[in-house]
Amino acid sequence: MDRALIFDCDGVLADTELYGHLPAFNQMWEKLKVPWQWSKQQYGEKLKIGGGKERMASLFADPDFCARVAVPKSEEERKALIATWHKEKTAIYEDIINSGKIPGRPGIRRLSEEACKANWKLAVASTSAPAAVLAVLKHVVGDELAQRFLVLSGDIVPRKKPAPDIYNLALERLQLPASQCVAVEDSRNGMLAAHAAGIPVLVTISSYTGEENFDEAAIVLDSLGDPQGPKSKLLTSHVPSRITEYVKLDDVASLIQSEYASAELRH
Repeated sequence: MDRALIFDCDGVLADTELYGHLPAFNQMWEKLKVPWQWSKQQYGEKLKIGGGKERMASLFADPDFCARVAVPKSEEERKALIATWHKEKTAIYEDIINSGKIPGRPGIRRLSEEACKANWKLAVASTSAPAAVLAVLKHVVGDELAQRFLVLSGDIVPRKKPAPDIYNLALERLQLPASQCVAVEDSRNGMLAAHAAGIPVLVTISSYTGEENFDEAAIVLDSLGDPQGPKSKLLTSHVPSRITEYVKLDDVASLIQSEYASAELRH
């Protein structure tokens, strides 16, 4: 039976939240002369909200923001303003990605190539803007391999993570049952989304997510690791694991076959 490896984008393919999205938001506001900046800590709190537009919209309920910025009264005007901000921010973000300053996370390209050679299906399931996701994917795995990915992103589903909508759509488009897929996530919201869709989850923590609760994940690592690069560190596991220096495709396949994953997903 066919199998699939489904990656989140931000924090999984590359550590883009801290080094890409945060500076892009701040540069956008500076360029548009909006008297606002997010600190590293403030943005970390906003990451609990799925989606960049939704994070910006939450500012309209922030007394400090409203004291500094003239917030439109009508919902229509607010949506238009957010659309303007988001368009400019996405362009800045793509420039940051295309500059090559943010490297792909360890093991992403290697494991994707290994999965492709073994005829696994590949996908990205993300709440970020489509253009931004595609820019990161191409930067990390290369143009040729990126063409092998099903890319689902942005507002393609009505509810964003932690709702399972994006993963349910991925299963539909991949034409595979959840039991034959593995999701790679870095955040609790992403893990909950995949888990709710019935997909076993491998977590690789990122800059903002090291302290989050990943009890529903089959396995939690600091990264996928690489033979000639950073090595994987196993943080927690609910499955028998032979992972030592880096994650191999056989290790991913074992999550599909694990009794833990099967029992959890049936529950």
